[in-house]
Amino acid sequence: MFFSKSIGFDEGSLTNVAAAARLDTDLAELEFIDKLRAGDAHAFDTLVHRYSGDIYALLYRMTDNAEEAGDLTQETFLSALKAIKGFRGDSELRTWLFRIALNHSRNRFRWWSRRSGDKTVSLDATVGGGERLVQDTLASNSPGPEETAIRRERETALRTALVDLPDIFRTVVIMCDIEGMTYDEIAQVLELNLGTVKSRIARGRRELREKLKGI
Repeated sequence: MFFSKSIGFDEGSLTNVAAAARLDTDLAELEFIDKLRAGDAHAFDTLVHRYSGDIYALLYRMTDNAEEAGDLTQETFLSALKAIKGFRGDSELRTWLFRIALNHSRNRFRWWSRRSGDKTVSLDATVGGGERLVQDTLASNSPGPEETAIRRERETALRTALVDLPDIFRTVVIMCDIEGMTYDEIAQVLELNLGTVKSRIARGRRELREKLKGI
């Protein structure tokens, strides 16, 4: 039988195989980045195909508006196309794209104050696509009634409270408690140390709880 003899790998061999695989992946990524810098249209199409879903999902969470999320996704990749020659590879492409997307979305946060009250950040929205609700993350000591009118009032209060937060707190709270990103991911995207990210999230949550007391 062709495979009658057992084939064994010691720990060193497996480590070498894994290292070689990582090297191949790194080299392929560098080659891909070089093509992007050279203006390769196929490479840019691949970039869009690979990351547009993640970018759109983030921006949809940030804006709570599908049309704006789509527009901002396009703006993100247009900016990436213009800036790719300056990409140094200090971070992953995904992290770099998230940074560009957030820079664009920050300019759109004012839409809450420009638009009518039918656009809200729902307290019943889930965190990061999981089962945990925004209202659980930001829960105050006062139990919230379930009536539709009261819930709408609370949602409007949350929208207003988020708008009133300083940008440095608003951004990290949305990224963490609505988008579901980890502290490490947020730190990489915003180019902050981990302690600063944790501090800003804690401060932002505290200010929101204060603003939402009694709602």
